[in-house]
Amino acid sequence: MRLFKQTVLAAVAALLASSAVMAQVSVSYVKPEDFSDVPRGVIDRDRTLKDFTDYFKSLDKKLPSGQQLKIEVLDIDLAGRLYPRRAADDIRVMNGGADWPRMQLKYTLEQDGQVLRSGEEQLSNMNYQQGRLGGYFDSDPLRYEKQMLDDWFNKSIVPKVAKR
Repeated sequence: MRLFKQTVLAAVAALLASSAVMAQVSVSYVKPEDFSDVPRGVIDRDRTLKDFTDYFKSLDKKLPSGQQLKIEVLDIDLAGRLYPRRAADDIRVMNGGADWPRMQLKYTLEQDGQVLRSGEEQLSNMNYQQGRLGGYFDSDPLRYEKQMLDDWFNKSIVPKVAKR
């Protein structure tokens, strides 16, 4: 029994030590109520921002241990245009015209307190309805925005990390 307790304690200590060096992504939203195009209702807006937060946090799997990516979202313009309806949910229509997704963000990539890379980006995908969706389902309301963010992350963050 004593050996079992020591093994469990050693495993917990190892887990705590390894979590300290795991990659981490944090996101914050600057004045989301002023964003160009997110749902108008507080509940829907909060749900959309939570979906983005979950997506951003999933990027930690692509970063090396010990790195932290901090993202500040300054503006969001979702794909499509929102058509309000009185008695029902609003409808978002995507026609592939001048309704492509856009996002403005600031980011800082750090390791051991040292800034590896930082900047401000104006992301957009004018061809959002053309080509691949990177494994996102048609039922994902943010599939075009996530694909745009994947492209940015893989082009701007991942290669810089690999060169280190």
